[in-house]
Amino acid sequence: MSKLALLARLEAKPGKEKEVADFLKNALPLAQSEPDTRSWYAWQIGESTFGIFDTFDDEEGRQAHLSGPIAQALMQHAPELLAKAPVIEMVTVLAEK
Repeated sequence: MSKLALLARLEAKPGKEKEVADFLKNALPLAQSEPDTRSWYAWQIGESTFGIFDTFDDEEGRQAHLSGPIAQALMQHAPELLAKAPVIEMVTVLAEK
């Protein structure tokens, strides 16, 4: 079981919802290329709230992801796409199926 995770919440600027959704969909190949990212989910709640949930076996994998290409691209495009800075939370997975 992967015990470590990240939960990132993104709030799209009005009118930028499609661009945020496309950004997340297009990030999938980058996530697939990260050997230490065990699972990766991009999600949407309502019209303008998006996010990423991903899991890792160890802290090194989590930190590699935080400094990897998805995080870099997100921070580069955040000012044009997001209404506010992303909220990124460190998560401990307690159970999984």
